[in-house]
Amino acid sequence: MRAIPLNELANLVGGSLVFNDPAQCATGQAMKITNALPLQDAGPGCLTLADHPKHLNRVNNSAASAVMVREALPNCRLPMIVVGNLHVAFAQAIAAFRPARARADRDSVIHPSACVASSAHVGGHTSLASGVVIGENCQVGERCVLHSGVQLMDDCIIGDDCELFPHVTLYPDTRLGNRVLIHAGAVLGAYGFGYRMQDGHHVRSAQMGWVEVADDVEIGAATTIDRGTYGATRIGQGTKIDNQVQIGHNCHIGRHNLICAQVGIAGSSSTGDNVVLAGQVGIADHLQLADNVTVGAQSGIMNNVEAGQVVMGSPAGPGRQRMMEWALIGRLPEMRRELKALQAQLQQLSGAAAAPSETETTTLRRSA
Repeated sequence: MRAIPLNELANLVGGSLVFNDPAQCATGQAMKITNALPLQDAGPGCLTLADHPKHLNRVNNSAASAVMVREALPNCRLPMIVVGNLHVAFAQAIAAFRPARARADRDSVIHPSACVASSAHVGGHTSLASGVVIGENCQVGERCVLHSGVQLMDDCIIGDDCELFPHVTLYPDTRLGNRVLIHAGAVLGAYGFGYRMQDGHHVRSAQMGWVEVADDVEIGAATTIDRGTYGATRIGQGTKIDNQVQIGHNCHIGRHNLICAQVGIAGSSSTGDNVVLAGQVGIADHLQLADNVTVGAQSGIMNNVEAGQVVMGSPAGPGRQRMMEWALIGRLPEMRRELKALQAQLQQLSGAAAAPSETETTTLRRSA
């Protein structure tokens, strides 16, 4: 593991060194740092980070040798590297200790077991690992990496600088833009879940479309994106899709969406730009979510959502309203007890009002 003096590491990330203890200044700047790890993992020789002052006690009790912060923490016992953008700077520090493997010249890095159709074209500096299969009329751009077991069925197109991790499968006619990253086990272009009843049997509907992924998209492990019925299922530029997401046939996903794990989007639905779908969101078919919509975790979307809305719940509704409703639900047992007590008091008052008083009874007897 590489060892970097603390002052050099601060310069590397564009930060400044701060010592609360003047006695640390002499030796602290030359202190050797060998790794960068989060608080729960950091040990001797490690740089760690604290993204909030509330973590001061954890920092002081940590075995780490130094800490990266946005602002100097009073009473911090560790040397501090103060930076403007904490997480960017910490990532730079990690990269200094664990640099990414440099890509060698890829012109000849094609594993002997890779199978490439004679009609396919593979661009320069592209790597094909063991067991890669590239079908007829496929086009693979330059500087791509296809890991072991990747399969491109016929007529697929991949742009430049793409990386497909092991066992990614692209069905026929799937099209990827540039700099697309697809994690292990993802399947693009499988048949959509659409059937019609004919003579008492379910008959598969047409599956004549394709999947089209724009530039700079990332698709998580075991995610599935179905082909369109007649046209394209589209994923917009810069969208990031988490693991185990299902996107149905003919969906059009906008640009720069964030789609978290286990989201399910039924066929022919669409999202605008900058939409956020939290974990386990479900969207019914033929719905439209406009730009800048945020949907809370485990929400069920049953209607169109207008631009800029924050919705949650199942069925989903305005976020603020749903939070008020959930807060009231927590008070229901208390409110029920209060209601029963009020009902009992009301019954007592009603009974007292209905029964004649002692004076009224004496008056009635005299009258009789």
